[in-house]
Amino acid sequence: MSDLIDFAREHGILIDSIPPLGSWKRFPTEDHPNSRNGAVKYMGDHAFIQNHALMQEVKVWKGDQEMERGQLIDLAKKAEEKRQNGYRRAVGKATHILRSCKRELHPYLVKKGFPNQKGFVWHDLLIVPMRIGQNLCGCQMIDPLGSKRFLTGQQTGGAELVIDNRGRDFLVEGYATGLSLREALRALKIRYTIHICFSAGNMKKIATNLDNPFIVADHDPAGVNVYTSLNLPYWLSSVDGEDFNDFQMRVGIEESARQLSLDL
Repeated sequence: MSDLIDFAREHGILIDSIPPLGSWKRFPTEDHPNSRNGAVKYMGDHAFIQNHALMQEVKVWKGDQEMERGQLIDLAKKAEEKRQNGYRRAVGKATHILRSCKRELHPYLVKKGFPNQKGFVWHDLLIVPMRIGQNLCGCQMIDPLGSKRFLTGQQTGGAELVIDNRGRDFLVEGYATGLSLREALRALKIRYTIHICFSAGNMKKIATNLDNPFIVADHDPAGVNVYTSLNLPYWLSSVDGEDFNDFQMRVGIEESARQLSLDL
């Protein structure tokens, strides 16, 4: 089954062995080796894979056994039905979680430079709601140490959290980055509509539906790919691996705002 491993790695998913049969398993990716943005579901003679940072749709791998077109169509149909069922379950779960949340301080926000910022907290998790248009589709859950995950089966392609001040469109990957960008734009007295996209691949998808948005990119291969492939105006830290939140914590709000203004 080495060809499945090769197939997954061609799509940036760092897999070294065949996962257990019949369930989705998460793996690190080349662009985010410290996260688990890759997913593989092995079904014996075929498998489904998705790199959530770069791929909006699931890819199908098939083994050595030839499959007729009708079989492939049937597999795709069943996968789509299961995906839609997963979407519906995730919406129900996210709705329950948000109704159960309290507005509280959270260790992750303190760590990211926002000791007085309250968020939606459920048990010990910071909950970041995600919507497609006006419709809730799921949420990102962040634990006190900063580990992040989505609800099982939720729709992430096209999902965002919008911080709307009725101004220019700005796109970022992460929640803390969006909060830091808001601080800088407030310091510059610039109105904004900040789109928190949760991944570089999703940022690219959302950008295509906006009129000349400004990209505040993470300095990693996936982040750089967004503004270069779309030829959009952007800000990028000079430090490899740094996002705007990291940058602002290093230089302060005033200096981060000043340097951002040079690219606006």
